[in-house]
Amino acid sequence: MAAKKTKLTGKNKARKGAGKKNQWEDHLTRRARSENYPARSVYKLEEIQKKFKVLKPADTVLDLGCAPGSWMLYAARQVGVKGTVFGIDLKEIEIKLPPNVHALQDNILGLENESFIADHAGLDVVLSDMAPATTGRKDVDAARSYDLCCMALATAEKCLRPSGHFVCKIFQGNEFTTFQKTVKNKFKECKIFKPESCRKQSKEIYIIAKFKK
Repeated sequence: MAAKKTKLTGKNKARKGAGKKNQWEDHLTRRARSENYPARSVYKLEEIQKKFKVLKPADTVLDLGCAPGSWMLYAARQVGVKGTVFGIDLKEIEIKLPPNVHALQDNILGLENESFIADHAGLDVVLSDMAPATTGRKDVDAARSYDLCCMALATAEKCLRPSGHFVCKIFQGNEFTTFQKTVKNKFKECKIFKPESCRKQSKEIYIIAKFKK
C-alpha cells in the first residue's frame, strides 16, 4: 500500500519554515525588535555601560564594525544631542540614523588614512564589536579576532584623547593574554567582562579599558 501523503496547509508550512528561519531567535532578539534595534547585540553594550560607565553625555564616539547599527543607536542615546557617534563598517547601514550619528561604509584599514585620523582625533570613546567571518576552527577564528583587535587598538591609540576609553570584543584563544597585556600597558584600568546577553556557546569576551595613558 502506498504511503499516504500529508498535505501541508499554509499554516503548517509557515511553522516549518519558521523553525529554520528563526533558529537563533530568543527573548533578546524579540526585545530588540520591539525596541527598534536591528540586533540583540545592543544589550551587550547596555550591560557594559551599566557596569563601567564608558559613555557619558556630549561624548564623541567611534564605533568600529558598526553594522547593523545597534551599538551606534544605543551610544547616540547615551551621549545625547550634544554628543556625536561615528561608525565604520564594510557593510552598508540600512537603518535610519539620528542626526548625531554618521556611518561610513569602508574597510577599517582605511582608518590608516591620515586625513581620517586627523578629522577624528580627540575621541572620548572607541568601541569595537568586530568579529571575523568564522570558519568553525576555534584556533583560526581566535587568531583572526586577535588581528581585528590589534587594528582596533591601533585606531584607539591614534584617535583617543588622553583618559579616553576603549571597549573591544575578542575571541578567547592563545593570543588573548598577549592582547590583554598590551591593552593594560596603554590604559590605567583594564577589565575583562562577559555580558550575560552573550550566547552561551560564544567564545567572545570584552576588554574594557579606561583612561588612556
